[in-house]
Amino acid sequence: MAKSTLLLIDFQNDYFENGAFPLVGPEAAVQNAKGVLDTFRGRADLIVHVRHHALESDAPFFVPGSHGAEIHQRVAPTGNEIVVTKSQINVFLDTDIDTILRQNGITSVVVVGAMSHMCVDAAVRAASDKGYQVTVLHDAVATRDLEFGDQRVPASQVHAAFMSALAFAYAEVISVDEYIKRQS
Repeated sequence: MAKSTLLLIDFQNDYFENGAFPLVGPEAAVQNAKGVLDTFRGRADLIVHVRHHALESDAPFFVPGSHGAEIHQRVAPTGNEIVVTKSQINVFLDTDIDTILRQNGITSVVVVGAMSHMCVDAAVRAASDKGYQVTVLHDAVATRDLEFGDQRVPASQVHAAFMSALAFAYAEVISVDEYIKRQS
């Protein structure tokens, strides 16, 4: 049986209402993530919180030491849960996360967080490339509207495009409810 960990990626205050870079629907995503977090805590499985800290002195969000860079209280780490701080989009780049996972015998990662098209996408692809079995809980992931040229792409379409791409070759993409049902 695969030994799993939960990766909670960038559930930071700047992505929520009144934050410096709010997403579309982060409240629903964090609520769903809390449900799976409780499942992992109940099993005493490894939990890894990932947070982004901007390195630029004039960064518009995720400024180290700011309220916006803090992990949202609904999914804040407790006890001996691991926190990995990254400054790249991909959590596997320039951090010790791969070492942490391997030292703990992890073979499977369950991914939730933000943003669908950036840090979640990069983490899922990297984890798969490194040989981990990856599951993405699509309703515990949030993103934002994007623009390309003169087109505005709604967050729901951004999210659907990235989840379908990840499901094609990198991960199993399911709902939190489906994941929790399978754990019973």
